[in-house]
Amino acid sequence: MDDLLYLREQQVSPGLISQLEKFREKYPLPQEAAYRVVKPSMPFYGREILEMAIAGLLEGENLLLTGAKATGKNILAENLAYIFRRPSYNVSFHVNTNSGDLIGTDTFRNNQVELRKGIIYQCAEYGGFGILDEINMAKNDAVSVLHATLDYRRSIDVPGYDKIDLHPAARFIGTMNYGYAGTKELNEALVSRFLVIDMPAQTEETLEFIFEKMFPQIKAKAKEQFMGVFLDLQLKAENSEISTKSLDLRGLLAALKIVDTGLSPWQALQMGVVNKTFDIFEKEIVEDVVRTRIPLSWTREDVYE
Repeated sequence: MDDLLYLREQQVSPGLISQLEKFREKYPLPQEAAYRVVKPSMPFYGREILEMAIAGLLEGENLLLTGAKATGKNILAENLAYIFRRPSYNVSFHVNTNSGDLIGTDTFRNNQVELRKGIIYQCAEYGGFGILDEINMAKNDAVSVLHATLDYRRSIDVPGYDKIDLHPAARFIGTMNYGYAGTKELNEALVSRFLVIDMPAQTEETLEFIFEKMFPQIKAKAKEQFMGVFLDLQLKAENSEISTKSLDLRGLLAALKIVDTGLSPWQALQMGVVNKTFDIFEKEIVEDVVRTRIPLSWTREDVYE
């Protein structure tokens, strides 16, 4: 994926692209963190969402990406870090994530106590993009670290050490799903430190873009049917006929990849989609959706040129 060409293909504002190029020139990538600039596994499609996100980041704001499962929150975050050419630092919040995980903890090295730098500390030091995944699972101890980091102070107080200021290129992108076990409402003080983007559901247009970029050799009929599997499952999840466990775009795309090795599309979709749910009745519904779209007789030759 050409990092900026793909923005031009989506007709993202030339003015924003120009400012993005200036940002990259102003803040060259530190060599010691270059290994953290990771090419995304798939491109993000959505001109309006990209323009909102890029504009906010250029102005020094942090972003909170909200929405249902499979709307591309993490993919967007990964794409943004890549096109801004910044090292990415991922924190997957859970109920046991504490301030030490974010800032760092003491460790004994070379006969003395040293700070083992945490993810947020490294992000601040090197001007990275911190991706705060499932931020609504963070407990109060971790949230307290984020308050000063995300607001106008842009600094971190490290207990027992000195305060550090954030690199001017550092940004933070939070993501959150609705209604997962262990999640909670974010307090107003934390939300006020973000610009919030509500991610829309996938459409035929967005899926078409992803499939064409990732699978240029796919046959038109196969592309239509694989896209249909996802859109049918998405509709059933929206109507509460099934959970979102099988609504897994990564799983669907992974299934398409392994079909290219010679595995049958049906077997691949069982691994990538059907078996993601463990409820026997729900699994039957998902199987019916897949079977309606993908004949059991299909082979690799039915999918790829």
